[in-house]
Amino acid sequence: MNFKKDGFDGQKAIVIPRSVLNRFCAADTMINGTYLTDIGYYPKARLHKRTRSQGAEQNILIYCIDGQGEVTVDGIKYNILSGDFFTIPLGKTHTYRASEDNPWTIYWCHFKGEQSDALLKMLYTKTDGYKSNVSFFPDRIEIFNRLYRSLEQGYSLENLTYINLLLLQYLSSFIFSDRMATGVSDNDGEVLEKSIIYMQKNLGKGLSLAELASSVNLSISHYSAVFKKKTGFSPIEYFNHLKIQKACQYLQFTQMRVREIAFMIGIEDPFYFSRLFTKTMGFNPREYRETRYSASKIPR
Repeated sequence: MNFKKDGFDGQKAIVIPRSVLNRFCAADTMINGTYLTDIGYYPKARLHKRTRSQGAEQNILIYCIDGQGEVTVDGIKYNILSGDFFTIPLGKTHTYRASEDNPWTIYWCHFKGEQSDALLKMLYTKTDGYKSNVSFFPDRIEIFNRLYRSLEQGYSLENLTYINLLLLQYLSSFIFSDRMATGVSDNDGEVLEKSIIYMQKNLGKGLSLAELASSVNLSISHYSAVFKKKTGFSPIEYFNHLKIQKACQYLQFTQMRVREIAFMIGIEDPFYFSRLFTKTMGFNPREYRETRYSASKIPR
């Protein structure tokens, strides 16, 4: 089989000059964590193939919206269909190719930076591999098109800063694809979303772990495991964070006394409230209020 080297009808691609990357992107602390190096769109890319035995110098994300192809990363082969995307960390041996009979249409980008390395590791953990699938959303394509149109305007530092902040939004649309339509949509995510809504509606109560688990019809052990996996916190710890978040608002925007605020968030013991607030925020309630309104005459 022969493979095409001279482009595809309707293709678009921009490679940012290395001199520009070194002068601006890699040197600017605002964007050097994640910055774009190459970007493109290949429609019906018949005979498209790339092989990099030493890997690429950048991270790669390729999003297939039509057709088929395949990718092999570190010896693991994946079949790619419409709606699939795959990532290739820098330095990883890989090959990818379009199907000859039903060639893919792809959006692709290369990017660098320590933050981007961490983002790919996070994505790999979430998807359990280099390939995953996302629902089609026009907003994702629009973000890509804005990236491309902006790059066509040149390489000023201001423009590159805008582009690379926009790049994070584009990458987030894959990492957090379940949030693009209606919030968190997987089963565990729905449990989490319902539970947090329940917590927010009951900030004035001292709910137990059993009550929180019951609100989403799960056993305490299953509920606790799901919650900790999705948030990194236990349910009660998360509930307390929401309570303290609300307490901060009371401290900033009302003249309520500390004892009254504690009662409003379902904590009867003001001393316990002060200890919890200090542990969470790094200030006790009075200090927190003073740091926001040092010149005010709000009653203490």
